Amino acid sequence: MNDEVLQAADAVVAAFGEGRLDDYFAAFAPDATFVFHTTSERLNSTAEYRALWGRWVAEDGFRVLTCASTDRLVQLLGDTAVFTHLVKTTVSTTAGEETTHERETIVFRRQTHGHWLAVHEHLSAAPGTIMETER
Repeated sequence: MNDEVLQAADAVVAAFGEGRLDDYFAAFAPDATFVFHTTSERLNSTAEYRALWGRWVAEDGFRVLTCASTDRLVQLLGDTAVFTHLVKTTVSTTAGEETTHERETIVFRRQTHGHWLAVHEHLSAAPGTIMETER
């Protein structure tokens, strides 16, 4: 089952890094929650997060250029799995390119047909890292 969770996590990371938004957001349950160090409040649904993403695009020209996942760990807890990893992401905005180094936790829930669906994501800045900005 660890492999199945890793495949689900890989699909999330790949869709995010390749800008395949429909695939990315489809990997989350509609009632998934999101906690990001870059936002002031918890997002209480995938629709809320997608609306915020749309604002980032409209206001800042936000686009993900690359995303790499390392130091991966899966903890299985019955029909729940906790996936943690380090993530390096490069994005582009009207301000230029920026690379972030973060820690991320994604909680998955196994569906009745065996598919793993993300139900929570928590992203925080990795300790001891700085943002790399190119303008």
